[in-house]
Amino acid sequence: MNNNALEQIETASLDELRHVQLQRMKKTLQHAYQNSPVYRKKFDDAGVHPDDLKTLADLAKFPFTTKKDLRDNYPFGMFAVPQEQIVRVHASSGTTGQPTVVGYTKNDIQTWSDVVARSLRAAGLSSKDIIQVSYGYGLFTGGLGAHYGVERLGATVIPMSGGQTEKQVQLIQDFKPTAIMVTPSYCLNIIEVLEKKFGTARNCSIKTGVFGAEPWTNEMRKEIEERLGIDALDIYGLSEVMGPGVAMECLESKDGPTIWEDHFYPEIIHPETGEVLADGELGELVFTTITKEGMPVIRYRTRDLTRLLPGTARPMRRMDKIVGRSDDMMIIRGVNVFPSQIEEQILQISQLLPNYEIHICKHGHLDTLHIRTEMRKDIPQDMTTQLANQLKSRIKTMVGITVGIEILPEGHLPRSDGKAQRVFDIRQPDQINSKTA
Repeated sequence: MNNNALEQIETASLDELRHVQLQRMKKTLQHAYQNSPVYRKKFDDAGVHPDDLKTLADLAKFPFTTKKDLRDNYPFGMFAVPQEQIVRVHASSGTTGQPTVVGYTKNDIQTWSDVVARSLRAAGLSSKDIIQVSYGYGLFTGGLGAHYGVERLGATVIPMSGGQTEKQVQLIQDFKPTAIMVTPSYCLNIIEVLEKKFGTARNCSIKTGVFGAEPWTNEMRKEIEERLGIDALDIYGLSEVMGPGVAMECLESKDGPTIWEDHFYPEIIHPETGEVLADGELGELVFTTITKEGMPVIRYRTRDLTRLLPGTARPMRRMDKIVGRSDDMMIIRGVNVFPSQIEEQILQISQLLPNYEIHICKHGHLDTLHIRTEMRKDIPQDMTTQLANQLKSRIKTMVGITVGIEILPEGHLPRSDGKAQRVFDIRQPDQINSKTA
C-alpha cells in the first residue's frame, strides 16, 4: 500500500461508488442466500430473493438482522463458508446475554487490515509512525483489528493491550509512540498518570489519538486534545459488522467518521417502524457488509443513533456523532435521556472531571437519576455545593429533568481499563443491573 496516495475508490465519483456497491451487494445477497441457512430462511419467510435487488433502494425489501439472530445461532450458525475456511473467530463479552460470535476468512482479515490501514492514513499516519495499541487483545475485536491495520500501513506497532496504566505511561516515555489507539475513557486514565508523574501530559511524544469502542462527545474530544496536546479522531466499528475500521474521521476535516462505503453499506431507519429515513435524518444506523465472506450481515441493526451526512474529505458519506444507543436510552418520567447528554453538561463545567456514573434509582414510584462525578483536585472543597447546583441546573435546562448530584474528590470513582461502565440500574435493590454506555 502506498502510504501517501489515496485508493482509487476513495476519490471515485458517487456514480462510480454506487455502481460498485450495487454489484457487490448483489453478489453478497446471492452468497448469503446460497450458503447461509439462516439467511435463506429469513429471505424465504420475508418473500424476497436476491434477484429482487435491482437498485440499492431495493435493499429495503430485505429483512433486518439483529443481535438476537446471532445469539440464536450461537456459536457458528451464521457462518456462510465451510469451517475450514474460517481462519479466526472473535466474540463479544456476552455481559448482556449470549455472546455474539463472528468468523473471518483469510480474505476477510485482509479486507479488515486494509480498511484499518486506510483509516489510519485518513488520520494522517504513515509507515513512519509508531503506534501504541491500547485496546484489549483477545476475543474483543479492538486490539487485533487495530494491530493488523497498523502492520498493513507499515507503521511500527506496540501491542500493549488495555490495563497496566503505569506500564502504558512507561512505554510512552521509553518507546516514544507518535500515536495511540485506545478508548477515550481509558485515555483519560493514561493522561491522569502522565500528569501525576510529569506535571503535564502535553510534552509526551503522542501527536494523534484514534479513539473508538464507545461513544464520546465533542466536549470529551476538547478535554483530551487540550490535556494531551494531540489531534483526537473518531474511529467507528462493531464486531458484528467487522470490527474497528468501518468508518474513520479524516484529519483534514474532523467532522465525523467517513464510512468506507465500498465495504459497508449504511442506512438510517426509524427505530420503531423500521422505515428507511433520508440522509440527514436522525435514526438507527443499519449496515450491510458487501465484501465479507465468512459471515456476511444483511441490514444489521446496530442500535446506534446517528444521521448520515454528505461526504467532505472523501465522496463517501459521513456519520454524525452517535447520540446514544436505542438500547441505552433511559426514559425518566417520560423524557428520553442518553448518557452522552449528561456527559456533555459535566464537561461544560471546567472544574469537573469527565469521570462519572449515572445511577437509575426509584424515588417512591418515580424513576430518578443520581449523577456521581469528580471535582479537579486543585478546586477548593467548599465549592462542592455550588458546582452540584450548577450541574443540576444545566441538566434541568438542557435535558429537561431534575437529577440528584454528588460531587466527589478526584480519584474517588473507579477507572476503567477499556470501555467505561457509566450506567447502573439500581431500581431493584436485590439485583443491580448494569450496562456500558
